[in-house]
Amino acid sequence: MLDLNDVATFVQVVRYGSFAEASRRLGVPPNTLSRRVQQLEAQLGTRLMQRSTRNLALTSAGQTFHDRCASAVDGLVEAGEELTAGNQEPSGLVRVAAPANFFDFFLMEWLTEFLAAHPLVRVDFVLSDERADLISERIDVAVRGGLLEDSGFFARKVLDAGLDALVASPAYIAARGAPGTLQELSDHDCLGFGHPSGRATWRLSGPDGRATEVQVAGRFSGNTVQALRKATLAGLGITLLPSSMTRCDLRAGLLVPVLPGYHREGHGVNLVYPSRRHLPLAVSAFLDLVIDKLGAVEELQAAAGGAAVGAMMSPT
Repeated sequence: MLDLNDVATFVQVVRYGSFAEASRRLGVPPNTLSRRVQQLEAQLGTRLMQRSTRNLALTSAGQTFHDRCASAVDGLVEAGEELTAGNQEPSGLVRVAAPANFFDFFLMEWLTEFLAAHPLVRVDFVLSDERADLISERIDVAVRGGLLEDSGFFARKVLDAGLDALVASPAYIAARGAPGTLQELSDHDCLGFGHPSGRATWRLSGPDGRATEVQVAGRFSGNTVQALRKATLAGLGITLLPSSMTRCDLRAGLLVPVLPGYHREGHGVNLVYPSRRHLPLAVSAFLDLVIDKLGAVEELQAAAGGAAVGAMMSPT
């Protein structure tokens, strides 16, 4: 009869992609995990995987066996977790991928409170405007703006999508004039994300609700909306920015609307994680923290000057 502990070990090693990662997640030495898989292979009389300490590849038999066993093992683990969840305390490492300016609007005091409330939890932040690979970089939670392209991942929305609007500085308008139609944007310096062609296509909805595309170009481009905002404030051109990001600048007269009848549907902010199954309590607690703190958008915009939250709502 098969040892179910060995079967469960095999499934977990496959899920985490290596003996080293499974060891880190499960708190079991890699050689112990390897020995259990070897015992399972001996019982089955076939090799299930080609492996090293950090990498593995399933054999055909291993893939078939995993596909048959994974859901059953998950069900057993879930049943046990439901019975013991009330007695558990969040603990362990939570690895978080977030934009480079994350702590411009997510107050460090909130994280201090969180760590004080959960003394067994550790948090490791990977801050970058590049989109992290959740699996290869061992990310537990990614804070993402824009459209969700990873259909295999699970997400919880933090902020709803707003609207992107055209803005420029008063100095730019004074020097170049204001475009009277959408087509006149092609005669202006328009700031956007970099593209090898030097041009971009903006798809905007007009007063009648119909979408129109316009080709634009400019002498400045960047890979973050914060850079585009600063370039716009400096008078380098016209750009599309989240309305939440420009609200304070417009009120202060640092920016002015351009073609206010046109806008683009913005992007919300989501918390993305590999799976909601077997979600560690530490990860779940961190998700609750971010949702709670970022949920009150108006209060957060006031605290952050209205700019940082908008930066989160752009596709990065």
